Amino acid sequence: MFQIVESPIDAEAVRRAVEGPANGAVVVFHGTVRDHTADRRVTHLEYEAYVPMAEAALATIGAEVVARHGLTALACVHRTGRLEIGEDAVVVATSSPHRRAALEAVEDYVRRLKADVPIWKKEHFEGGAVWIGTPEDPQGRGPASKG
Repeated sequence: MFQIVESPIDAEAVRRAVEGPANGAVVVFHGTVRDHTADRRVTHLEYEAYVPMAEAALATIGAEVVARHGLTALACVHRTGRLEIGEDAVVVATSSPHRRAALEAVEDYVRRLKADVPIWKKEHFEGGAVWIGTPEDPQGRGPASKG
């Protein structure tokens, strides 16, 4: 399961997508909208994506991470549109025979997702808005700071 959706993410469905009897570990990561970045109070986020390319990239990265970490499965759903504070922007689930692989794979996958998938984040804050990864980005980390 590798999807871009416009409605709230069904995290339980993402978890179910990686279930199996060979698993000793299932890890589910929720990337949520926080209420601040640097010294700015965030009011909401907007995500945009080129969906066909983004879903293909999610799946390609997923296959690479599964192979690298010896996972049983990996699934990811990322949301687009307007998201409010506390909502899930992304849910990633991994499963493997042992916990270490499942845990490390989440970090590996999310890092790659943020750097390589055509999903763009606009942060709205009190007094303005900025696309993350631009020179105006208060995090100042460039393009890899999308998520």
